[in-house]
Amino acid sequence: MKFFIIVSLLITHATARKPNLILIYMDDMGYGDIGCFGSTKNRTPVLDQMAREGRRFTDFYVTSGVCTPSRSSLLTGCYPRRLNMHIDQNNKWVLFPNARKGLNPEETTVAELLKKQGYATTCIGKWHLGDQPKFLPTNHGFDSYFGIPYSNDMGRKNIPLPLLRDDKVIEAPVAQSPVTRRYTDEAVKFIKANREKPFFLYLPHTSVHLPLFPGEDFKGKSANGKYGDWIEEVDACTGVILQTLRDEKLDQDTLVIFTSDNGSNGGRGGSNTPLKGAKGSTDEGGMRVACVMRWPDKIPANSTCSEVASTLDILPTFAALAGTTPSPDQKIDGHNIRDLILGTPGAKSPHKAFFYYHTTQLQAVRSGKWKLVLPQEQKFEGWSGKKKDTPIQLYDLSLDPGEKNNLATKHPDILAQLSGFAEDARKDLGDGAKEGKGQRKAGWVEESKPLLLQN
Repeated sequence: MKFFIIVSLLITHATARKPNLILIYMDDMGYGDIGCFGSTKNRTPVLDQMAREGRRFTDFYVTSGVCTPSRSSLLTGCYPRRLNMHIDQNNKWVLFPNARKGLNPEETTVAELLKKQGYATTCIGKWHLGDQPKFLPTNHGFDSYFGIPYSNDMGRKNIPLPLLRDDKVIEAPVAQSPVTRRYTDEAVKFIKANREKPFFLYLPHTSVHLPLFPGEDFKGKSANGKYGDWIEEVDACTGVILQTLRDEKLDQDTLVIFTSDNGSNGGRGGSNTPLKGAKGSTDEGGMRVACVMRWPDKIPANSTCSEVASTLDILPTFAALAGTTPSPDQKIDGHNIRDLILGTPGAKSPHKAFFYYHTTQLQAVRSGKWKLVLPQEQKFEGWSGKKKDTPIQLYDLSLDPGEKNNLATKHPDILAQLSGFAEDARKDLGDGAKEGKGQRKAGWVEESKPLLLQN
C-alpha cells in the first residue's frame, strides 16, 4: 500500500510541474518570411516542422509597428500609451542610446510574475526598453541578461554598440556576425542549468533588423541575400534549442512561442505577403505578425488559430500557466488565451476590440473580422503616418487581408459599433494630444550615463 502511495505522489508531483516557457522574438521579421507562413525564398525547415507539431496563429498582433513600444506591451500586457512608452523623450518612436526614459520599474513584467512562482528567468538578446541601470532586464524580473540593449544600428562614435552581461558592458563595439550563435549558446546553457526547475527564456533576436549580419556559416547560403541568410540562421538556431529540450527530456514540459516585434520594412528581402503595408504603419503588414506555438501533447499538432490574439496576452497567459494572476492594482489590456493555445473546442478571442496606434494617434480598430481605419483630421509628421483627409475605411479581414476593398458605405452598423470602441480607447488611452484617464507614467532619470566599456 505504501508503495502505491509513493508512486501516486511521484506521479502527482510530475504532472504538477509548471511548464517551461520559451519566447523567441524576432526583430522586423515579415509575416511572409518563413515557410509555414508562405515564404518560398527562405528555407525554414525547423519552423515549418514546429508548425506541423504545433499551432499557427494567423491573426496575431503586436501593438506597434516599431521596436520599443511593441516590446513594452509584450512584457507588461499593456498598450504602449497606457505606459507612456509610445514615444521617447523627444517625441520619436523608439528609445535611443543614453535615453532618460525607460520602462517604469513600478510596472509589473511577466518575468517578475514568473519569478515569484519559482521560475528561473533570463533575457538573451535585444532589450530596447531603456539602457539606464534601473531600466535594464535585471531590474525587471530577469535573473540575468546577455545582449545588445537596443537596435543594432544604434552604435555611435562616442557610444560604440555594446554587449552587456547583466548590467555591465563586456564588449564595445560588439562583433555582430557571431551574435545569433552566441545568443543560442547562452540559451542552451540556461536550459541545461535550470532543467530541474521551471524556467522562462526570453530570446529577442537581433535578426533581421538592418544592417544585416548573418553568421559566417550562413553567408551566401540562401536564395534571398543576407536577409534570407539571417532568417535561415535563426531557423537553424531554433532547431538547436528544440533539440536541447529533447536531449534534456524537457520537450513535453515546454511551451515554445516564435513570433516578431513588428512587420518587415519590405526591403532588402523582407515580405509581409499577403498583407498590406510594412513596418511602421498601422496597416496589417506593420502590426500583424507570424506566430507559431509548440507544446507536445498539449497543443494540437498541425493546427491553425484565426482568432484575434496579441503579444498583450503573453503576460496573463503565462501567469495562468504558472498558477498565478496579474495584480488587480495595475490595469492591463491583455487576456488569458490558454484555451486558444490549447485548441479548446469553441474557444473565441477574448478581445472585444483591438486598437492600432501610430505613436500618439489612434488610427484603426479591429473587432472580430472587421477593421475600421479612422479618418485623420490633421497631417501627422511621421514615418508612414496617415495624411490629412484620409477617408474612413472598413475592411473584412477574413476575406481581404490586403485591405483593398473599402466597405465603409455598406455596413453603417459595423461602422458605428467600431467607432464606439474607438471612443472608449480615446477616453482610456488617449489619442493625439488628448490624455487618457488610464495612462501611467514611464520611467525617468534626471541624468543619464552612456553604456561604455570600463577599462
